[in-house]
Amino acid sequence: MTEIKWNEFLIPYSQAVDELKIKFRDLRKEFLEKNEHSPIEFVTGRVKTIDSIKEKMRRRYISEDLLEQDMQDIAGIRIQCQFVEDIYDVARLLHIREDMRVIEERDYIANSKSSGYRSYHVVIEYPIQTANGQKNILAEIQIRTLAMNFWSTIEHSLNYKYQGDFPEEINERLKRAAEASFMLDEEMSKIREEIQDAQQYFTDRKRDVNNTTEHKDKK
Repeated sequence: MTEIKWNEFLIPYSQAVDELKIKFRDLRKEFLEKNEHSPIEFVTGRVKTIDSIKEKMRRRYISEDLLEQDMQDIAGIRIQCQFVEDIYDVARLLHIREDMRVIEERDYIANSKSSGYRSYHVVIEYPIQTANGQKNILAEIQIRTLAMNFWSTIEHSLNYKYQGDFPEEINERLKRAAEASFMLDEEMSKIREEIQDAQQYFTDRKRDVNNTTEHKDKK
Protein backbone atom coordinates (compact mmCIF):
# COMPACT_ATOMS: atom_id res chain seq x y z
CA MET A 1 0.00 0.00 0.00
CA THR A 2 1.54 3.28 -1.08
CA GLU A 3 0.94 6.54 0.80
CA ILE A 4 -2.16 5.75 2.83
CA LYS A 5 -4.94 8.28 2.41
CA TRP A 6 -5.98 7.99 6.04
CA ASN A 7 -9.40 9.64 5.95
CA GLU A 8 -10.43 7.49 3.00
CA PHE A 9 -8.84 4.39 4.52
CA LEU A 10 -10.82 4.71 7.76
CA ILE A 11 -14.27 5.21 6.18
CA PRO A 12 -15.23 1.49 6.10
CA TYR A 13 -13.98 1.04 9.67
CA SER A 14 -16.14 3.93 10.84
CA GLN A 15 -19.09 2.44 8.97
CA ALA A 16 -18.48 -0.95 10.58
CA VAL A 17 -18.44 0.54 14.09
CA ASP A 18 -21.66 2.45 13.46
CA GLU A 19 -23.43 -0.62 12.07
CA LEU A 20 -22.22 -2.98 14.78
CA LYS A 21 -23.26 -0.64 17.58
CA ILE A 22 -26.77 -0.48 16.15
CA LYS A 23 -26.97 -4.26 15.70
CA PHE A 24 -25.84 -5.11 19.22
CA ARG A 25 -28.06 -2.45 20.79
CA ASP A 26 -30.98 -3.83 18.80
CA LEU A 27 -30.08 -7.31 20.05
CA ARG A 28 -30.28 -6.05 23.63
CA LYS A 29 -33.64 -4.43 22.84
CA GLU A 30 -34.90 -7.72 21.39
CA PHE A 31 -34.20 -9.57 24.66
CA LEU A 32 -35.90 -6.87 26.70
CA GLU A 33 -38.94 -6.73 24.41
CA LYS A 34 -39.37 -10.48 24.95
CA ASN A 35 -39.16 -9.85 28.71
CA GLU A 36 -35.93 -11.85 28.93
CA HIS A 37 -32.59 -11.14 30.58
CA SER A 38 -30.24 -9.44 28.13
CA PRO A 39 -26.60 -10.55 28.30
CA ILE A 40 -25.76 -7.15 26.81
CA GLU A 41 -25.88 -4.14 29.12
CA PHE A 42 -23.99 -1.42 27.22
CA VAL A 43 -22.44 -1.12 23.77
CA THR A 44 -19.80 1.40 22.76
CA GLY A 45 -17.39 1.61 19.86
CA ARG A 46 -14.56 3.58 18.36
CA VAL A 47 -12.18 3.76 15.40
CA LYS A 48 -8.49 4.00 16.29
CA THR A 49 -7.04 7.45 15.76
CA ILE A 50 -4.46 7.88 13.03
CA ASP A 51 -1.76 8.65 15.60
CA SER A 52 -2.64 5.52 17.55
CA ILE A 53 -2.50 3.39 14.40
CA LYS A 54 0.90 4.80 13.43
CA GLU A 55 2.27 4.27 16.93
CA LYS A 56 1.14 0.64 16.95
CA MET A 57 2.58 0.10 13.48
CA ARG A 58 5.98 1.24 14.78
CA ARG A 59 5.72 -0.77 17.99
CA ARG A 60 4.56 -3.99 16.31
CA TYR A 61 6.62 -3.53 13.11
CA ILE A 62 3.47 -3.63 10.95
CA SER A 63 4.02 -2.57 7.36
CA GLU A 64 1.48 -0.51 5.43
CA ASP A 65 0.93 -3.41 3.01
CA LEU A 66 -0.14 -5.71 5.87
CA LEU A 67 -1.97 -3.14 7.98
CA GLU A 68 -5.50 -4.33 7.18
CA GLN A 69 -4.77 -7.94 8.14
CA ASP A 70 -2.23 -7.49 10.94
CA MET A 71 -3.97 -4.77 12.95
CA GLN A 72 -7.22 -6.32 14.11
CA ASP A 73 -8.53 -3.54 16.33
CA ILE A 74 -8.73 -0.50 14.04
CA ALA A 75 -12.49 -0.92 14.45
CA GLY A 76 -13.32 -1.68 18.07
CA ILE A 77 -16.57 -2.56 19.79
CA ARG A 78 -16.94 -2.92 23.56
CA ILE A 79 -19.84 -4.87 25.04
CA GLN A 80 -20.40 -4.60 28.77
CA CYS A 81 -22.31 -7.29 30.67
CA GLN A 82 -23.72 -7.65 34.16
CA PHE A 83 -22.35 -11.13 34.83
CA VAL A 84 -19.36 -13.22 33.77
CA GLU A 85 -21.78 -15.84 32.41
CA ASP A 86 -23.25 -13.20 30.10
CA ILE A 87 -19.84 -12.74 28.46
CA TYR A 88 -19.80 -16.31 27.20
CA ASP A 89 -23.45 -16.03 26.14
CA VAL A 90 -22.55 -13.03 23.99
CA ALA A 91 -19.60 -14.92 22.51
CA ARG A 92 -21.93 -17.77 21.55
CA LEU A 93 -24.34 -15.31 19.94
CA LEU A 94 -21.51 -13.97 17.79
CA HIS A 95 -20.78 -17.47 16.50
CA ILE A 96 -24.31 -18.08 15.23
CA ARG A 97 -24.70 -14.76 13.42
CA GLU A 98 -24.59 -14.92 9.64
CA ASP A 99 -23.68 -11.26 9.10
CA MET A 100 -20.16 -11.70 10.53
CA ARG A 101 -17.56 -14.44 10.91
CA VAL A 102 -15.55 -15.14 14.05
CA ILE A 103 -11.93 -15.70 13.12
CA GLU A 104 -10.13 -15.50 16.47
CA GLU A 105 -10.90 -15.53 20.21
CA ARG A 106 -8.77 -14.71 23.24
CA ASP A 107 -10.09 -15.49 26.70
CA TYR A 108 -8.39 -13.18 29.18
CA ILE A 109 -10.93 -14.14 31.85
CA ALA A 110 -9.95 -17.78 32.24
CA ASN A 111 -6.37 -16.73 31.48
CA SER A 112 -5.93 -13.20 32.84
CA LYS A 113 -2.89 -11.13 31.90
CA SER A 114 -0.11 -10.69 34.44
CA SER A 115 -1.31 -7.11 35.00
CA GLY A 116 -4.68 -8.41 36.18
CA TYR A 117 -6.47 -7.47 32.94
CA ARG A 118 -9.57 -9.54 32.23
CA SER A 119 -11.75 -9.43 29.14
CA TYR A 120 -12.93 -11.67 26.30
CA HIS A 121 -11.72 -10.62 22.86
CA VAL A 122 -13.33 -11.75 19.63
CA VAL A 123 -11.97 -10.77 16.22
CA ILE A 124 -14.56 -10.87 13.49
CA GLU A 125 -14.55 -10.44 9.75
CA TYR A 126 -17.35 -8.06 8.86
CA PRO A 127 -18.59 -7.18 5.34
CA ILE A 128 -19.08 -3.53 4.50
CA GLN A 129 -20.96 -2.35 1.43
CA THR A 130 -19.01 0.48 -0.20
CA ALA A 131 -19.37 2.48 -3.40
CA ASN A 132 -16.87 0.06 -4.95
CA GLY A 133 -18.60 -3.09 -3.74
CA GLN A 134 -18.21 -5.28 -0.68
CA LYS A 135 -15.14 -4.95 1.52
CA ASN A 136 -14.42 -7.37 4.35
CA ILE A 137 -12.69 -5.78 7.30
CA LEU A 138 -11.49 -6.98 10.68
CA ALA A 139 -13.01 -5.66 13.89
CA GLU A 140 -12.28 -6.51 17.51
CA ILE A 141 -15.09 -6.99 19.99
CA GLN A 142 -14.16 -6.77 23.68
CA ILE A 143 -16.69 -8.34 26.03
CA ARG A 144 -16.36 -7.70 29.75
CA THR A 145 -18.34 -7.11 32.92
CA LEU A 146 -18.99 -3.65 34.30
CA ALA A 147 -16.40 -4.30 37.02
CA MET A 148 -13.78 -5.45 34.51
CA ASN A 149 -14.46 -2.39 32.40
CA PHE A 150 -14.02 -0.05 35.37
CA TRP A 151 -10.62 -1.57 36.18
CA SER A 152 -9.52 -1.52 32.54
CA THR A 153 -10.54 2.12 32.10
CA ILE A 154 -8.50 3.17 35.13
CA GLU A 155 -5.50 1.09 34.05
CA HIS A 156 -5.70 2.57 30.55
CA SER A 157 -5.73 6.12 31.95
CA LEU A 158 -2.68 5.41 34.13
CA ASN A 159 -0.90 3.90 31.15
CA TYR A 160 -0.99 7.26 29.39
CA LYS A 161 0.96 8.72 32.29
CA TYR A 162 3.46 5.90 32.81
CA GLN A 163 3.59 4.46 29.26
CA GLY A 164 3.27 0.93 30.65
CA ASP A 165 6.18 1.36 33.06
CA PHE A 166 4.19 1.52 36.29
CA PRO A 167 5.92 2.10 39.64
CA GLU A 168 5.99 -1.15 41.62
CA GLU A 169 3.54 0.16 44.22
CA ILE A 170 1.02 1.18 41.55
CA ASN A 171 1.51 -2.13 39.78
CA GLU A 172 0.77 -4.12 42.93
CA ARG A 173 -2.26 -2.00 43.78
CA LEU A 174 -3.64 -2.52 40.28
CA LYS A 175 -3.22 -6.28 40.61
CA ARG A 176 -5.01 -6.28 43.97
CA ALA A 177 -7.76 -4.11 42.53
CA ALA A 178 -8.15 -6.54 39.60
CA GLU A 179 -8.52 -9.46 42.01
CA ALA A 180 -11.03 -7.53 44.12
CA SER A 181 -12.96 -6.68 40.96
CA PHE A 182 -13.08 -10.32 39.92
CA MET A 183 -14.16 -11.37 43.42
CA LEU A 184 -17.05 -8.93 43.06
CA ASP A 185 -18.02 -10.57 39.76
CA GLU A 186 -17.84 -14.02 41.33
CA GLU A 187 -20.03 -12.98 44.26
CA MET A 188 -22.58 -11.43 41.92
CA SER A 189 -22.65 -14.63 39.87
CA LYS A 190 -23.53 -16.59 43.01
CA ILE A 191 -26.65 -14.47 43.55
CA ARG A 192 -27.35 -13.94 39.86
CA GLU A 193 -30.80 -15.50 39.96
CA GLU A 194 -31.83 -13.34 42.91
CA ILE A 195 -30.59 -10.21 41.12
CA GLN A 196 -32.38 -11.12 37.89
CA ASP A 197 -35.61 -11.88 39.77
CA ALA A 198 -35.39 -8.47 41.47
CA GLN A 199 -34.73 -6.74 38.15
CA GLN A 200 -37.68 -8.56 36.58
CA TYR A 201 -39.91 -7.56 39.48
CA PHE A 202 -38.87 -3.92 39.06
CA THR A 203 -39.51 -4.08 35.29
CA ASP A 204 -42.95 -5.65 35.79
CA ARG A 205 -43.90 -3.07 38.41
CA LYS A 206 -42.78 -0.22 36.17
CA ARG A 207 -44.79 -1.65 33.27
CA ASP A 208 -47.89 -1.97 35.48
CA VAL A 209 -47.55 1.65 36.64
CA ASN A 210 -47.15 2.87 33.05
CA ASN A 211 -50.16 0.86 31.90
CA THR A 212 -52.26 2.20 34.79
CA THR A 213 -51.23 5.78 34.02
CA GLU A 214 -51.98 5.32 30.32
CA HIS A 215 -55.39 3.86 31.13
CA LYS A 216 -56.25 6.82 33.37
CA ASP A 217 -55.13 9.30 30.69
CA LYS A 218 -57.54 7.75 28.20
CA LYS A 219 -60.52 8.24 30.50
